[in-house]
Amino acid sequence: MNDYESHKSNPRRSTSLWVTLLLLGAGVVIGLAVASDLGWLPFGHAVPEPSAVPSSAPPPTTVAIPPTIVPGSDQNFVRVSKAVTPAVVNISTTRQGREGGGQHGTPFDDPFFRRFFGDEFFRRFEAPRERKERSLGSGVIVDAGGLIVTNNHVVSKADEIKVMLADKREFKAKLVGTDSKTDLALLRVEADGLHTIPWGDSDTLEVGEFVLAVGNPFGLNQTVTMGIVSAIGRASMGIAEYEDFIQTDAAINPGNSGGALVNARGELIGINTAIFSQSGGNMGIG
Repeated sequence: MNDYESHKSNPRRSTSLWVTLLLLGAGVVIGLAVASDLGWLPFGHAVPEPSAVPSSAPPPTTVAIPPTIVPGSDQNFVRVSKAVTPAVVNISTTRQGREGGGQHGTPFDDPFFRRFFGDEFFRRFEAPRERKERSLGSGVIVDAGGLIVTNNHVVSKADEIKVMLADKREFKAKLVGTDSKTDLALLRVEADGLHTIPWGDSDTLEVGEFVLAVGNPFGLNQTVTMGIVSAIGRASMGIAEYEDFIQTDAAINPGNSGGALVNARGELIGINTAIFSQSGGNMGIG
């Protein structure tokens, strides 16, 4: 699976793995929801021939009409996507670093001498200069007053954190707290009336349930991918100190970290956390 909160007072929240593992709490078994929302129609009833039949003819045959499956079962996912995407945000961080470079101040700072001696020679006399390291991730609004859940590794060591909402408004975010053991972090932005995603119960998840992963892979805001729960209770992955991951085959890519994993009822059941892939993308197994 690929580049800041307390879990004791809420139901245990599993982290999510990808091709993807996901973490955090929320979810309800969707068996009934799927049955009612996939667009199945009841069986038709056969109607016998109304005309009279001579006594010598065989009795009329009742022909059963097969059930009609109406295309459009995806309408449930359309409704869920519309409901949850406004609550998923883009998180960008900046951290100051140092690197070689800076203004060339040597007496031989001349193209001729550089061609003759080479740039590497002059770098030995250059003082380190400041540089900015930037990274992108996702977050989930869990309180209309501006509380946002994301991964700890998305905001760790950041000097500045910015949040962009689905409506393109940008805010500077304050780090409220982190839990490196579960790789979770809590942010706050000064905003009210924000869209949220309701909590579900990840403890009730079953393998095979439909799920949607929402995030900002490669900076592409509010991207939605669909999959199923491939496994639950994944541990010993070497990703975090506390591991109880949900595994899914929904496509997860760099930038999805901190985004939402929701069930077919639009409830938050996990936070996209990691991906196992030789390519660094969703070409691996989830």
